[in-house]
Amino acid sequence: MRANPNRKRRYRATVAHLDQLLQTGRVAFSLAQLMEQTGLSESAAKNQLRRLGTRIARVAPKQSFFLIVEPEHSVAGCPPPDLWLDDYFAWLGHPYYLALQSSAGVYGSNPQAIQVTQVMTDTPRRALAIGRRKIVFFVKRRICNTLTQTVPNAPAPLKVSSPASTVFDLIRYAGQVGGIGRAIETARPLLVKMTVSELRATLDAEDEKATAQRLGFIAEKTGHEKLAAAIDRWLPAKRPQTPLACNTSATTGPLALRWQVIDNTKEFDP
Repeated sequence: MRANPNRKRRYRATVAHLDQLLQTGRVAFSLAQLMEQTGLSESAAKNQLRRLGTRIARVAPKQSFFLIVEPEHSVAGCPPPDLWLDDYFAWLGHPYYLALQSSAGVYGSNPQAIQVTQVMTDTPRRALAIGRRKIVFFVKRRICNTLTQTVPNAPAPLKVSSPASTVFDLIRYAGQVGGIGRAIETARPLLVKMTVSELRATLDAEDEKATAQRLGFIAEKTGHEKLAAAIDRWLPAKRPQTPLACNTSATTGPLALRWQVIDNTKEFDP
């Protein structure tokens, strides 16, 4: 029995479309995009994708968004997230940026290698596990206020929080990234690179006084007095007491009068 020539041509059209995407530096596509470009029906497009086997990875079982797995990415089971996150969130229609320890790594701060990619977005979203790669999401309702930039010389567009915004997020989300100690360890190399003007712009954009108090305390303790002074000027004169670490049962400790921060950790003990 002869193979249907139309089906063969359509299959070739699917492969050709994926090759075209790769030639333009893209490794991601949606089912709707594939149907539009090849003329396949939904059922036919799904069948063609199944025939491609491990050359294709689905981002999530209930999402019709797919990744092209090239030979060099076959062991991991999918391409690196920095190659497709921008396309993925454009498809979702939600803002995002590479955040926290993943963002710090872009700027050269890698005190402890992490095995996941950390992404900030505006709504709760389940973590993705694709092959050996895992992407975890953090929620920031006012995400559009955060100062971001595009990673320079990246193989694909990728939004990342600015150095100052990364530090601010690390302090704010310390309880979700291993505790205030790990947050400080990751932030230290970035404090050296921060300018007062960048810091001030971040404080205005984020407008979170408790986090700013903690950051001011940390900047002072780590010897960055210019940054500490800028935070001191930005904060109101009257400051409520706030603990340095929120994810701990310890609620007491020395009070830093300048910041009204209760040092309920042992991070800066002599």
